[in-house]
Amino acid sequence: MKILVVGGGGREHAVIKAIKKNSSVTEIYACPGNGGIAEDATCVNIKATDIEGIVKFAVETKIDYAIVTPDDPLCLGCVDALSEKGIPCFGPDKKAAIIEGSKAFSKDLMKKYGIPTAKYEIFTDRLKALDYLKECDMPIVIKADGLALGKGVIIAMNLAEAEEAVNSMMEGKIFGESGSRVVIEEFLTGPEISVLSFTDGNVVVPMVSSMDHKRARDNDEGLNTGGMGTVAPNPYYTEEVAKECMETIFVPTINAMKAEGRTFKGCLYFGLMLTPKGPKVIEYNCRFGDPETQVVLPLLESDLLTIMQATTSGTLASTEVRFSSGSACCVIMASEGYPSSYEKGYEITMAQEVKDSVYVAGATLKDGKLLTSGGRVLGVTATSDTLKDAVQKAYQKVEKVSFGNAYYRKDIGKRALLKTEA
Repeated sequence: MKILVVGGGGREHAVIKAIKKNSSVTEIYACPGNGGIAEDATCVNIKATDIEGIVKFAVETKIDYAIVTPDDPLCLGCVDALSEKGIPCFGPDKKAAIIEGSKAFSKDLMKKYGIPTAKYEIFTDRLKALDYLKECDMPIVIKADGLALGKGVIIAMNLAEAEEAVNSMMEGKIFGESGSRVVIEEFLTGPEISVLSFTDGNVVVPMVSSMDHKRARDNDEGLNTGGMGTVAPNPYYTEEVAKECMETIFVPTINAMKAEGRTFKGCLYFGLMLTPKGPKVIEYNCRFGDPETQVVLPLLESDLLTIMQATTSGTLASTEVRFSSGSACCVIMASEGYPSSYEKGYEITMAQEVKDSVYVAGATLKDGKLLTSGGRVLGVTATSDTLKDAVQKAYQKVEKVSFGNAYYRKDIGKRALLKTEA
């Protein structure tokens, strides 16, 4: 089988390493991929958002199955365009991808179908949004409606910060047209939980839960990032919580999308908060999370490609989806200065024995050398029977990877370990 993976980050590298295990896979192509992915797939210099270019390549190369993972191409209709040419895909079509593409849509969906989430209001008029803020309790959450590289959310601690957030989104266009409509919602408190799930539109099969670490610095300080590390499973996601989420959130969401004529197939990501009143949805993503994928897939014992194909064909109910009972930890190694300004072009070196555990996100190949080309450069993952051991092993592996301005948090998994030891 010839497989095409659309995307070029650490998440895609994790997917590629997992599907390589399937003996029927003969070739894997990545559009655009990156310097690290080039070790495991043939990288093709076509942007993930170049739908026309991707379809042309897929047809000419006679791709048997395509896996579309980033949000932008999904929301642009990449799955639709490939499917029209007879190429089966993993991922939702454009109509279903709106669950991430528009926060206003997803909030209205939850309201209509009684799925627990934060109270909210939607605004297209900046002055009305500013007036509304004066009635709100602080802190408050301001979200750009559309896609914003995972950065379109501002938590304002006071009225001045809230007003600045609205003005910068709606007037200053810091997120482009994504901020022309904003969602203002109540600030929820509690532990955050990420649950990725496989779904064929009829049944939903949650993957192992995970805990992300968004802040750039230790002790959850510094700027918000795309994620500095993850652990799985999340100790706050108990059997009782999982049961409640399945009954009140997961199944109702799949059924709601189907009822709206937007049947969702692929990976639906549930960003949850365990509030004093029970689990609530913070956000939906229409794809695998990054870097959650880098801890979830290493714990998958069933065949990933077989599961993906089952979501496409509608046979997920009769397909085995089994995860290890162990734990995983991923530490992101970033360029010093991320998520603000940082230097690129440093050579990356790693010991041979850790290569299978490294998922490259921001690197390019030049004259046979792997050089840094992004903020989040790579993720280093370890699995073990216990979370404590997985964390320890991950940091031991990190010591065997180096580049010029490498920075990483030293406390990934600390909160989870405190919970397990409590």
